[in-house]
Amino acid sequence: MTDVRVTHIGGPTVLIEFDGWQLLTDPTFDAPGRTYRFGWGTASRKLTGPALPAESLGDLDAVLLTHDHHADNLDDAGRVLLPAAGRVVTTVAGSRRLGVDAIGLAPWQHTTLTATGRPTIEVTATPCRHGPPLSRPVVGEVTGFVLRWAGQRHGPLWITGDTVLYDGVRQVGGRFGIGTVVLHLGAVRFGRTGALRYTMTAAEGVELCGLVGARSVLPVHYEGWSHFSEGRQAVEAAFAAAPATVRASLHWLIPGTASSLTV
Repeated sequence: MTDVRVTHIGGPTVLIEFDGWQLLTDPTFDAPGRTYRFGWGTASRKLTGPALPAESLGDLDAVLLTHDHHADNLDDAGRVLLPAAGRVVTTVAGSRRLGVDAIGLAPWQHTTLTATGRPTIEVTATPCRHGPPLSRPVVGEVTGFVLRWAGQRHGPLWITGDTVLYDGVRQVGGRFGIGTVVLHLGAVRFGRTGALRYTMTAAEGVELCGLVGARSVLPVHYEGWSHFSEGRQAVEAAFAAAPATVRASLHWLIPGTASSLTV
């Protein structure tokens, strides 16, 4: 049985700590107020800053980077952290672009994180589609991550990454028996592309959690940026209407405060 401390820093940025490990997802530490261009005429304004400064985190053993090419998942201040991180795991395309010794994984490929006196972590890349069908050539590669290590009681920890709900994402629960989900939501939309969505809606998140049957669901990537069309209120409403087991799985992270979970 492993107790894990999870701290939501903002957007998709989460610090995961257990058994001496410090893992950080999607580093975003820029101050609020700036507008970032995402290509093809789309843009978003950062509305809130990080709940913790980057310098407060100490030494990081690894950064799990779902994608490097959108600033709401890796901004300028986040890039500064990468050279000092023990390992960087990301997409194959991202590993080529980054100026660090990054490990690039295609869907279902895995690597391991090892350190003396700590459990070995198996990191498996999971499918993502960051937009509607046929959008990958435009929006680029994105990945999720499943983390497995000895001593997990309820099953692996899954970071979904920025994705819509589609068959690739639905396969993850059946392959791994997930215990904890860090669920990227927000129903990302841009005025230039109309009704098209680039991440899961709250309703899709509920549907996915019903399929996965995880014990704990931790929503992230729903606040702090102008391109999120659904915030906490929408997520709460969707889970309130969900089956009892899905309702019970929802756990809100308080930004900047570590929450303890048994995984």
